[in-house]
Amino acid sequence: MTNSAIDLILALQITVAWAGEGLCDPQRLDWWRTDVVDEDGGRDLFQRLFPKTFQWTSLEAVRQVAVQRDRQLRLDMAQSDQVRTLFFLGFELDEQLADRLMTHKRNGEAPQTILPLPLDFKKGFSEADFEAALRVPGQAIEFQVSPSGRELKGAMPESPELWIRNLAAALLPLNHRYPMPFYRLGVSHAH
Repeated sequence: MTNSAIDLILALQITVAWAGEGLCDPQRLDWWRTDVVDEDGGRDLFQRLFPKTFQWTSLEAVRQVAVQRDRQLRLDMAQSDQVRTLFFLGFELDEQLADRLMTHKRNGEAPQTILPLPLDFKKGFSEADFEAALRVPGQAIEFQVSPSGRELKGAMPESPELWIRNLAAALLPLNHRYPMPFYRLGVSHAH
């Protein structure tokens, strides 16, 4: 995968992870009980502990919280290693994402100058802006609700960029709990 594709995936993951925080004031989606990105929350601690990398460290932390929540939900599924979610792309891709995140962190540039973040976190959370950032223009994402999450219909696209965009779009309509959209590998659903 190209670096720009990896950056797009990281930007979507970080945006969803940030939007999922619930201990912040004002509260966002409350999918996880954290507040690590906002200046008045955990970011202040990260800034004191890691003055050069605090912006990346706080984004990395909220992303990791989302990864853990996603993992918990997948563990309740049969053949959990045979699905792909917004925060579980398979070992190889997940490693590429982690390596790219570390590279950015070491370079010291601000996340908003490197990643194609669809939202400005400093402006605060707007549900309408978040929904607009997730939508895939001109495309309806179809899914089937299951006890585990939202299983996307149709074959998983070949391009990880496309399936990540589809998985992010399948978070809509927003729910009071993280709906974990997923593709099941090797399954083709009829539309």
